[in-house]
Amino acid sequence: MKIGSASAVLAAAGAVFEKEKMPMPTTVTAFDNLNAVKEGKYALPALPYDYSALEPFYSEQTLRLHHDKHHAAYVNGFNTALEKLQAARKEGNFLDIKSLSKACAFHGSGHVLHTLFWHSMKPGGHSGMPDDLAMALNNSFDSVDAAKAQFAAAAKDVEASGWGVLAYEPLAGKLLILQAEKHQDLAIWGVLPLLVCDVWEHAYYLQYQNRRADWVDAFMKLANWEFAAQRLSMINHNFSGQWKLNNSNDAPRPPSGLKKRS
Repeated sequence: MKIGSASAVLAAAGAVFEKEKMPMPTTVTAFDNLNAVKEGKYALPALPYDYSALEPFYSEQTLRLHHDKHHAAYVNGFNTALEKLQAARKEGNFLDIKSLSKACAFHGSGHVLHTLFWHSMKPGGHSGMPDDLAMALNNSFDSVDAAKAQFAAAAKDVEASGWGVLAYEPLAGKLLILQAEKHQDLAIWGVLPLLVCDVWEHAYYLQYQNRRADWVDAFMKLANWEFAAQRLSMINHNFSGQWKLNNSNDAPRPPSGLKKRS
């Protein structure tokens, strides 16, 4: 599992800590308050808006099917894979480790990305690009418009089923735009997704049929840049407790205009 792997693995560890009554760290993460875990198990979060709220760009029928059926299946698949892995550990029988590891990565990454996907769209579309996110996009992609164009192009051209992903890469402290095939392939370890676009056919086929490009164009009109900015701010505030966005010329500072907190 690669896309969002660090966060997904930490969340998986959370389920184990809960079951074994071990103390969990109290560090706030970029996945808090998304209601994707309940009582130590992964859970289907409620949508942050009504089923009809994204009309006409995303139909109520498509949203109901996508959230209630497809996302729920990833949640159930993730929990089932973890339960089977727990049983394998107790029995000391790892004959199915390959298939169970794949199931954990596939369903776990699907749950993480879908949880973010619902928040990556906003009824009525975005009201403007937040200043901190605009600065980060300018630093990482030369301009906001170039970042938007690259994101849309990446989503439209994902091989088969997958995602377009705007992510924070902590090694260099910069933003990247990635393609993810399926949910977990062709990504980079440790990145934290900020905004994601689902281009699996189940995400759009009822409304857009095989016109993926039209769906991505519609998504761009719904893109919730405020949510991406909030996640970036949380990440920069909490990542090692040391870095935050800054637009000054203070030195020294890490890449992409991130400044060490005083």
